[in-house]
Amino acid sequence: MNENDTPKLDRLVDAAERIGVIGSPSSTGELGLDILAGAVNKKLVGELALFRYLQDGQAHYALGQITEVTLRNVWHEDPTMRSLIRQRGRVDAVSERQDTHQGGMIVSAVFAAGPNGYRPSILGTVPATGTPILLADDAVLNELLSPYRDQLFYLGHVYGSRPKLPLWFKHFDPGPDGAGEAYHLGIFGKTGSGKSVLAKMILLAYARYPKMALLVIDPQGEFAKDVRGQYSGEFRLPVRETLQRLDKPVQVYSVRDLILDRWDLFAHILYESPFFEQLSVPKGENRQLATETLADRLCRRRVTLKRLHERSSFDTAWTLLGDENVQKVFYRSEGSRARFQSMYNEADPDHFYTAYWQPVAQLFREDRSGARKVESILYGLFNPDDARRPLVVIDLSAEQAFRAQTSDVSSLPLFGGQEDRAGEQPALLWNETIQALVIKRLLEGVRLAAEGAYKENRGLNTLVLMDEAHRLAPREDPGKEEKRAIRAILIDAARTTRKYGVGWMFISQTLSSLHREIVEQLRIFFFGFGLGMGTEFRALSELVGGRGKALDLYQLFRDPHSSFDIASREYSFMTIGPVSPLSFAGTPLFFNAFNTPDEFLEANELQS
Repeated sequence: MNENDTPKLDRLVDAAERIGVIGSPSSTGELGLDILAGAVNKKLVGELALFRYLQDGQAHYALGQITEVTLRNVWHEDPTMRSLIRQRGRVDAVSERQDTHQGGMIVSAVFAAGPNGYRPSILGTVPATGTPILLADDAVLNELLSPYRDQLFYLGHVYGSRPKLPLWFKHFDPGPDGAGEAYHLGIFGKTGSGKSVLAKMILLAYARYPKMALLVIDPQGEFAKDVRGQYSGEFRLPVRETLQRLDKPVQVYSVRDLILDRWDLFAHILYESPFFEQLSVPKGENRQLATETLADRLCRRRVTLKRLHERSSFDTAWTLLGDENVQKVFYRSEGSRARFQSMYNEADPDHFYTAYWQPVAQLFREDRSGARKVESILYGLFNPDDARRPLVVIDLSAEQAFRAQTSDVSSLPLFGGQEDRAGEQPALLWNETIQALVIKRLLEGVRLAAEGAYKENRGLNTLVLMDEAHRLAPREDPGKEEKRAIRAILIDAARTTRKYGVGWMFISQTLSSLHREIVEQLRIFFFGFGLGMGTEFRALSELVGGRGKALDLYQLFRDPHSSFDIASREYSFMTIGPVSPLSFAGTPLFFNAFNTPDEFLEANELQS
């Protein structure tokens, strides 16, 4: 650090607004503040404060947020005075004039001035009473963090204050801008708390790195719409245009663009379809044996998955089902086989092919325009030789699966067997269980690629975003086998993929319902409004630990939709973890997310 650096910071500190001094009692865990008379009418809770002190002969600068302000007037606590106040309302000699205001401040970061810049330190002593407490501003933060300016990213302002809260989102490879390892993130909050918009902002932060791959598994299709430029809602963050300015390759795949590539997937999906139900085989062991047997026999007959949609493949399958030896595999009793044979004889093969076979077979068809195998998509995502690795969004919403051809929307959730108006292939069979099977296939592919890269002594440098995580990895038993499998994979991934260079970002409406083992593996947390009561608050308290004052501040968050108009809405968040140069002490930080896209883009120099 040259000789002009320290005076510049000191000049900025000297010019900062003074709001109080360190009082008594104070400790290294929490400082007691005596608020100055000129500041008692200011809004102080949530403000980012700063003080300068000497430690080991060096100048140190400590920052933290004010968590509470209390008022005391010892005269008003006297019983005789209280009786007088009850009659008069106030006593001019002591009311207001003898008030004292105390504040609480938790130090989140300490910097020591050294010959080569400012380095992280700790609050190893309690400065003397009377040490000035000042309001930090952007100028002080910019100077203090000037060596890291290129790494900083902003999601909003310090809670209830004007300075922007500096954060950093580093890629997972080694290097000056890298963390050197992957980590997992979690964003929690009620519907309408702003968590999805916050996730998109964070996604853009990681999109700045050309060699970092991003995968979004999008069950609801919200992220896919933003990447396509189909913006909805009040906060129209221009995700598509920003990604173009960052020169980040983007690939969006809907259900129609995915080619499934496993026989076990075919058996599972056929099980979920109405195919066997129309042949009097209800869900259960018999239908499972029937689908597995049919898939096995088709494979033996050299029928390939990519040709399942052809009439010749269906005819082979239909013939196999009419074979008594095949029927004996899934129906042992002669009466059951006779009932099945009767339904089989009465069925119209042409109708079965069009209405029940095609919607399943289309999922495996390879000659669909623009469609790619899951394995191929993941290979392109994880290719280490690609100088600009992509952002891939997998849109698994039912809307993309069906592309409704009819005004009768109620007919869409199960299947559609007609050609659409443009003469394309029939609608695909799609429901929640099949969605789970596709997600399972994607997760297995990610895990397999990560393990393969680890054996080659390289990290994948990839972030996987999981929306609706509480549905995919619930704490309680999800019931269905497919969902149990997804939960097991996600739990295992949270434990193991960090060392492979794969981090996960889980977005959930609840904290208590997400599986505990996943929550325990998260390194960075963002908590929005809506976790301040009941089981949610208990789960939050366990994570925050003994920082009761931080929880008190969190409970002051307002519901964004309780504001009078859109412009005055505040989307408040508490964050824990190594996400900011101001939080390396592990203390929570509080901020209000930007409530206009222009403000976000300007703060991060992402505008055109």
